Amino acid sequence: MANLKELFAPKDLTEGTPWKRITQFAIPMLIGNIAQQFYNTADSIIVGKYVGDNALAAVGSASPILNLLLVLFVGISVGAGIMVSQYFGAKDRERLSKTIGICISLTALASIIIMVVGPMVTRPLLSFLNTPDTIIEWCTDYLIIYFVGIAGFAYYNILAGVLRGLGDSISALVFLLISTFLNVVLDIWFVAGFNMGVPGVALATVIAQGISAILCIIKLMKMKDNFDLSLKTLKLDKEFSYRLIKLGLPSGLTQAIFSLAMIVVQSLTNSFGEMVIACNVIVMRVDGFAMMPNFSFGSAMTTYAGQNIGAKKMERVEKGTKDGTMIAVGVSTVITIIILLFGRQLMGVFTDTQELVDLSMHMMKILAVGYIAMAITQSLSGVMRGAGDTVTPMWISLITTVLIRVPIAYGIAYFTRSDAYPTGRPESTFISLLLSWTLGAIITFIFYRKGNWRKKGLTDKK
Repeated sequence: MANLKELFAPKDLTEGTPWKRITQFAIPMLIGNIAQQFYNTADSIIVGKYVGDNALAAVGSASPILNLLLVLFVGISVGAGIMVSQYFGAKDRERLSKTIGICISLTALASIIIMVVGPMVTRPLLSFLNTPDTIIEWCTDYLIIYFVGIAGFAYYNILAGVLRGLGDSISALVFLLISTFLNVVLDIWFVAGFNMGVPGVALATVIAQGISAILCIIKLMKMKDNFDLSLKTLKLDKEFSYRLIKLGLPSGLTQAIFSLAMIVVQSLTNSFGEMVIACNVIVMRVDGFAMMPNFSFGSAMTTYAGQNIGAKKMERVEKGTKDGTMIAVGVSTVITIIILLFGRQLMGVFTDTQELVDLSMHMMKILAVGYIAMAITQSLSGVMRGAGDTVTPMWISLITTVLIRVPIAYGIAYFTRSDAYPTGRPESTFISLLLSWTLGAIITFIFYRKGNWRKKGLTDKK
């Protein structure tokens, strides 16, 4: 029982062998991120099999808009994780308690904003993006249900970020696994059983995310040994709120920039027709799983760097960065090989249409090597964010998505127009993504080596 209790307790990453501590912390996050990807993947598989390829395209076309309007929570979550990890590493109970309390209050405020704004802008945005008439109603219903029930998504992601900042990646994993299982069951029940179609998968996701959020809140309320949670700590402190938003805003803007670029590219994808839209959905679902190790090690490096910088152990940060990046690159290499060998079988899970499987595999081959480059980007960006430098990764994202990806995508499409492809070759969107990933890794490495992130620690600031 004692060992089980220790498993779910906060972890101090400032002691022990760096690569072991990083791996032990990252593995539950990786499993959790894979489970999180099942939310969207289960939606895609079930609507693709039970409703059809157009329903699959509808769920995919809704994703960029959904991501754009969730940037508020990305910002709060990243800022919270940085502050929690550094204050936990510094053993500063008062400021740790204030940070967690303010996260809970800011999340409530952000949820209300999304619940009001989201449904108002959904249909106009879909029309602006030239969403085909055959799927626009489904897209609208999906997004409105998601936005109305946004609180569950918001609280799970932000409170799970707090738990990980405390070094507890196991609890967040268990809660997510419970939620994912519930999501799949409800997906099948609502879509196959009640014939609710695309709205059914949105409703299933909202309910499942709400359950995971409640479990996170219960867990935090039981962690009184590490911080205090009371009405006093829930009060919005101006200084701490500003610091959290200042840290998180660049990451929120990074996500917003990425989502805007996705929306612009989605408009190009929509011009290629329903088959390419559905192909894009399938590739992005497989991409989501392929990218999970990179995101997991990136998040692990943020917590690892944050705790050790809070404890003023810079040599340990340097050693852990090398170890974590090498492991991430190794894992991504293995995943790339698996995709190239078994990608066709993966595509077949989503659809029985052979033409769609062939097209999806063709596009996936273009992207595959890019995952190795992203391993470098995510690991080094994670260290910079953990140190409190969230601005540099934002600028790198701005350069790679706005100045590189979008112009290249439209440029290739323009110059490859023909009678067979009146709007250009559909490969354009995937080639541009590969180039942006590769250049992003190079730029991130350069800025990491410059070392300005080393001067961003919070624990000396009052």
